[in-house]
Amino acid sequence: MTARSYVRKVRSGQDGLWRTSAPALARLDIELTERCNNACLHCSVALPAADPGAKAREWPAARWRALLDEAAALGCLVVRLTGGEPTLRQDFEEIYVHARRLGLRVMLFTNATLVTPSLARLLADVPPLEAVEVSIYGLTAGTADAVTGRPGSFEAARRGLSLLGEQGVRFAVKGAVLPPTRGEMDAFEAWAAGLPGRTGEVSWATLLDLHSRRDAARSAVIAGLRPEAGEFVRLARRRGEAAVEEWRDFCGRAGGPGGDRLFDCLPAASSAAVDAYGRLQYCLGLRHPATVYDLDAGSLREAVTEFLPRLRERRAADPAYLERCGRCFLKGLCLQCPAKSWAEHGTLDTPVEYFCDVAHAQAAAAGLLEPGEKAWTVRDGGRRAGRRKGT
Repeated sequence: MTARSYVRKVRSGQDGLWRTSAPALARLDIELTERCNNACLHCSVALPAADPGAKAREWPAARWRALLDEAAALGCLVVRLTGGEPTLRQDFEEIYVHARRLGLRVMLFTNATLVTPSLARLLADVPPLEAVEVSIYGLTAGTADAVTGRPGSFEAARRGLSLLGEQGVRFAVKGAVLPPTRGEMDAFEAWAAGLPGRTGEVSWATLLDLHSRRDAARSAVIAGLRPEAGEFVRLARRRGEAAVEEWRDFCGRAGGPGGDRLFDCLPAASSAAVDAYGRLQYCLGLRHPATVYDLDAGSLREAVTEFLPRLRERRAADPAYLERCGRCFLKGLCLQCPAKSWAEHGTLDTPVEYFCDVAHAQAAAAGLLEPGEKAWTVRDGGRRAGRRKGT
């Protein structure tokens, strides 16, 4: 099979991408499975690899191929394949190849432990056009296996990275700031910098999300792994004050308080996410029943052109949210959103104290707040952040 097999030519004006000034669907995130061969301390998703109930409920490859066809017809350009561990599925390569044949750019999120020589060759022969994003959780076998809960995961991940590098497949390395890994960050970054095929800087998962399926026991474990607000600021300052300047700049460009709007994180040409069982959401972290669309009972077109626009119009009603989040000028820093509120409280609009504390610590470090000052009481936030009117 040649590279020509993965090029799709269409006449302008006769394809979904060209029918409107903006595509109905810009990007589609697909969670191919909740199952994973690792059992990471901080994971907000994964089920055991052999979970029979989850495996039986997962959409088959044929259904995913049909959905990808629908997405391409709506103008979609990028699809993210994630999990769990997506390469755990025996039909992963079939789904991947179909996406590429449609001309879609593929973002693959993986732990690399299941990368085989044949999969590495496929990714080299039929490039995803986006760097493969590989999560690596430790610099030594002891550290990595302590995070993943799977003896041998360290060796398996390094073997997968080597196979990708040997085939010239570009990949980015992601880590997580956890009790076993906090002392390794500098050495880990130096190690990653020397990997053949690696691109970009190491990105770190630091402000961990609670369990998006609202498993109370799992959420309690994850909450115990989170750095306190002051520690987060200290970690960000490891390399100097560039992060602090970034916070100030981003806060100045964020547009000020959001009022009662809930879904202000998504553009009109939206993205969407579909879980392993065909349920569509705004993002994979948002599982509130009122925000889920069953694709088995409808269509992707209806979901992105009718359901999601209606959802975007929902407004906050929680008095604490309106008093605090609705008036807060730190929107560009704070991670508060309906998905976070869902994971923490089972609602869409309850303030999340952890993210509020972190945002206030960032703002104080950037000189935007006085000690003890609450951002929702500030009326000159734009001026403080150096944002000029009309910019």
